[in-house]
Amino acid sequence: MKIGISCYPTYGGSGVVATELGIELAQRGHEIHFISYALPHRLHGYYENIFFHEVKVPQYPLFEYPPYALALATKMADIAIHEQLDLIHAHYAIPHAISAYLAREMLAGIHPLKIITTLHGTDITLVGADPSFLRITQYSINQSDAVTAVSNFLKEQTVQTFRPTKPIQVIYNFIRNEIQTSSQCRHLRQKLSPNGEPIIVHLSNFRPVKRVLDTILVTQKVREKFPVRLVLIGDGPDRPLAENLVEQLELSKDVVFLGKQDDIYGLLAVGDVFLLPSESESFGLAALEAMSCGLPCVTSDAGGLPELNLDGETGFLAPVGDVQAMSDHIIKVLTNPELKEQLSQNARNRAKKYFHSEKIIPQYIQLYETVLSR
Repeated sequence: MKIGISCYPTYGGSGVVATELGIELAQRGHEIHFISYALPHRLHGYYENIFFHEVKVPQYPLFEYPPYALALATKMADIAIHEQLDLIHAHYAIPHAISAYLAREMLAGIHPLKIITTLHGTDITLVGADPSFLRITQYSINQSDAVTAVSNFLKEQTVQTFRPTKPIQVIYNFIRNEIQTSSQCRHLRQKLSPNGEPIIVHLSNFRPVKRVLDTILVTQKVREKFPVRLVLIGDGPDRPLAENLVEQLELSKDVVFLGKQDDIYGLLAVGDVFLLPSESESFGLAALEAMSCGLPCVTSDAGGLPELNLDGETGFLAPVGDVQAMSDHIIKVLTNPELKEQLSQNARNRAKKYFHSEKIIPQYIQLYETVLSR
């Protein structure tokens, strides 16, 4: 198949999943065309069967806001014709799904083009639900040839908010590789924790919804019991607030800000426990990546996280904002080696059994084939 993939290329779950999906499909012999305003974050180097098409938005004084959705639709139509695409897989309803719809309409009677839309979270719970976008988000869902959501929680939210006429299929996010501890990981751990303190890891885009400040407050409470290190991976609008809080609490020697990183798995693998206190999480890709590295997860019970992180089995859940409960869970894990090892094995096994690419990618391929056969 020849598949166009449109996504946000930034440091976030939807772009990561779209990119990893494209790589997996290309490795299975399909031809993949990424269509976006920048190269996707995790698309490094050369991949056979993968092509990137940059969307450029004209800058005219008349446009107060550059019309990216229209430029994207035009680019999609051009690529569909030139590359004879079978379908476009739009990740995130706004603007990708509606742009794909416009592209299909432009090509009516010229070239058949199917649209798959994958809903990732804030395109439904935040952006799409805004009155300014609600009707067009609903329209883009209903005009798609097939729609998927990354969790049952997100599916239910979509049905509740938009009452779509299209059925929604749940296809979970996935991990690609089984992580092995290496000598390089041990060296990195020694640098991050020179005195052998346990390492708490957090990975996010540092938006307010991720509650990064809670990770620092949790660390402070854990540190009252024993020395610990907090490693923060990622960047975003709340980073300055987090840095200020670290200084106020005099935790500068215990908290490491690594910023955006490429070797996510290598960094996760050096941790002892993963902390994700999000206010809302449609799935929790960062937690899945941590689980695949064998990290017990302490997360909020928001959104789709309970579908991924099983309380008492792969880690622990706590109410959003309950810093005390999260710190208690971390202390419990770090002071009980047998429990930590069992949670670690359970987390790794669950990630591999239910969320590995070998299980998830065939579901997408089957969906594509079903849509194209209609």
